[in-house]
Amino acid sequence: MNTVIPSPAQPSIPVAGRAERFPVRRIFCIGRNYADHAKEMGATPDRTNPMFFTKPADAVVTDGADVPYPSATEDLHHEVEMVVALGAGGSDLSPDEAGKLVWGYGIGLDLTRRDLQAQAKAKGAPWDVAKAFDHSAPISALVPATEAHPSADTRIALVVNGEVRQSATLGDMLFTVPEILSHLSRLFELKAGDVVYTGTPAGVSALVRGDRFRATLGDIATLEGRVS
Repeated sequence: MNTVIPSPAQPSIPVAGRAERFPVRRIFCIGRNYADHAKEMGATPDRTNPMFFTKPADAVVTDGADVPYPSATEDLHHEVEMVVALGAGGSDLSPDEAGKLVWGYGIGLDLTRRDLQAQAKAKGAPWDVAKAFDHSAPISALVPATEAHPSADTRIALVVNGEVRQSATLGDMLFTVPEILSHLSRLFELKAGDVVYTGTPAGVSALVRGDRFRATLGDIATLEGRVS
């Protein structure tokens, strides 16, 4: 296809042990999917109405690159999350059908400009400027689902400068991965290349320039990086 300007680069995520990469179509995120995190944010845990938001595909930060501290904030927060990457899609799927879409797993950070989020909440405004900014989605290499089998006992954790900031098991999620994907499929047509952040446990707090972080999904995936 001929284009009037150069075509943007295709955002992609490395795949552990492979030269091929995973192309990113969209990034979906679920909010307040751990009860303790919902409570620390002043919300009531809710198993009836999952809350979703999005990030642009090119928000991914991969391959151990530094994470630039974003503009327009003085309160950047980390939110460690298991990430699932979809190898197929569909609409109006049951949880059983939706669970079969998963191609691979990783661990990522949903970075948040918390001060801008608070301002948006106070005005009843959208969260886009707080969640969907450049470099807001650091993510590890993906591990194919054929090689990774996370369970309710699998622990996600975030260590910053040697200090444990967040730690929980996947069994603490209010909505399971199949349930998340099923709900999403009623709102959007899911497709191969979609990436879904599955929620963060309690313990979110600030990151500053120079901080080093290490996020883990059990022994499946690891993300290490630095805020610059």
